[in-house]
Amino acid sequence: MSKKQSAAVRDPDFYKVSVFHAARDGKLCRIKKWFQLFNKEEVKWIVSQIVESTTPLIVACRHGHIDVVNYFIEQCKADIEQVGSVTFDGETIDGAPPLWCAAAAGHYQTVATLIKHGAKVNHTTYSNSTPLRAACFDGHYDIVKYLVQHGADIELANRHGHTCLMISCYKGHYKIAEYLLHLGADVNRKSVRGNTALHDCAESGSLEIMKLLLKHRAKMDVDAYGITPIKAAAVAGHVNIVDYLVSLSDIPRSEKIDALELVGATFVDKKRDMHQAIGFWERAMELRYNDRVHLVHKQKCAKPVAAYEFTVEAQNRQDLDNMVGDPDEMRMQALLIRERILGPAHPDTTYYIRYRGAVYADSGNFERCIMLWMYALEMQQDALEPLNPMTQSSLLSFAELFAYMLSERNGERVYQHVPFSDVAVVYLKGIAEMKRGVQQHPFWPQQEKETTNFNRTLLILMHLMCLVAKRDGATPVQMEEVKQATYELVKLHLRGSQGFTPLHLAVDKATSSVGRYPVCNFPDKKVVQFLLECGANCNLLDINGNSPLHVAALNMASPGTANGGKQGDSSSEIMKILLDHGAHCDYRNYAGQTPLELLKVACDLAPINYTTLQCLAARCISKNKIPFRGNIPKALEGFVAMH
Repeated sequence: MSKKQSAAVRDPDFYKVSVFHAARDGKLCRIKKWFQLFNKEEVKWIVSQIVESTTPLIVACRHGHIDVVNYFIEQCKADIEQVGSVTFDGETIDGAPPLWCAAAAGHYQTVATLIKHGAKVNHTTYSNSTPLRAACFDGHYDIVKYLVQHGADIELANRHGHTCLMISCYKGHYKIAEYLLHLGADVNRKSVRGNTALHDCAESGSLEIMKLLLKHRAKMDVDAYGITPIKAAAVAGHVNIVDYLVSLSDIPRSEKIDALELVGATFVDKKRDMHQAIGFWERAMELRYNDRVHLVHKQKCAKPVAAYEFTVEAQNRQDLDNMVGDPDEMRMQALLIRERILGPAHPDTTYYIRYRGAVYADSGNFERCIMLWMYALEMQQDALEPLNPMTQSSLLSFAELFAYMLSERNGERVYQHVPFSDVAVVYLKGIAEMKRGVQQHPFWPQQEKETTNFNRTLLILMHLMCLVAKRDGATPVQMEEVKQATYELVKLHLRGSQGFTPLHLAVDKATSSVGRYPVCNFPDKKVVQFLLECGANCNLLDINGNSPLHVAALNMASPGTANGGKQGDSSSEIMKILLDHGAHCDYRNYAGQTPLELLKVACDLAPINYTTLQCLAARCISKNKIPFRGNIPKALEGFVAMH
């Protein structure tokens, strides 16, 4: 055995991965054999190491290897509360303790062993999910009872405010829901978005559990969108629950009518069953007008909507009969009903408008698609908070649609008539969205969620900007409007991930990756030129002290392609554009590198052509370490420091 091999045999770090895999596979004999080589402290260190984002104890609990779990706890003194990341049904749960993993996986003996050794029964994951909630999620009734008997808190909710009762109802675990109600679980407690256990039953279709909840005096309350359980069931298309609730005398007649109309809309868009849809709308109309003393009048929209082809809602049986042979009329009817009852802020309202637009686009009717999507986007910007993911999705869908329409298939453009105005108006709405975001959160740093939304919206906006910059056919007035808006955007001094300005993003190939489908490829010289014409500063630095010229050089230095194998414009051309607009080729980033020093490939740029006397003087001061702070105008100190 060589010295290197001998050293490896006694190196704990050498074994940590092997022990992890053995724990996952339940190979206790192998683990014991390896641990004979080490003292107690070394063994304890090995079982505490994070491999694949988790620990050997957690992975043993996840797979129910009770003998390995006992050995790790009793002989190796593993930390019974050390957390890690685990994956269930394709979803990664971060900060999960061993007890949570065993409960979620349904390993009763492992759960009992952990509790016996002192595991904290209410130790939560990073999302505040308890072991009890994990057991409720997958219906492990015996584990639920065991955890409760050992002090589990049935009312401890996760970060979304979802309780154990709620998740049991949503997953349809009747026995667990009944047990929790017997223990006195709060049947009317609300989550962060205002839903109750009744809403969860309605959304999942669990009629028997709904009857159980009503027996325990559950109230028909509204969620954050103003939606009651009967409407929630209608949106999901659970006819069994809608029919049952319609039969109850204490449900307001207006609620029943709305629910039946929503079910009809669901059958149109989700189940594509026009016959059934008409049947539900007829039932709603009969219920609306059958009591002539207490008529429930249908609220009319202010004026017909062009995006819906000026369709108006049916007011009587004759109107319904007239649309029977017109599927498109029925689809517009479904959109109108959903907008009236759910309201513009409800996710389903704009989702189905966009869905209908996508169907039109698939059939080549791009004009109808654009009209519907534009209506949905305007609705979202009016009703939702700035930078909402739904608004982002609409902006990205437009970018993908325009990119597809402007692309070529077999030497011909997919669609010949893409007006500049259509692309420009979406771009302007994207800028308006960024302005709204900045106005709401003018101070940095932001919360992680807000930062993610901000970065993604900015990235989508770069693709819309690229489409505008490359699109021909603009009138002088249209181009002036677009450039004025871009100038205002630049003056917001936006900073994305890594402190990137829009100009940094324009020269970075990573900007190409924005969604599932290709849109634009970066670096893009037209976008660079467009931003510079609109007042972008080519010498602003990111968090690493890199100017856009540094980023362009790094992209040139890193061979490879982005976005499905397509490349953006030549970084050499882009670097020349930046230099011609005053970029400094001798600025040093925080690692002390100039853009030209970052180049790993040949470049025909001559630095002397872009070097000023100011630059030479600054370099001289820096090179000779001449004290300059306080000895030169303060406005020049930063300039000298960057050299």
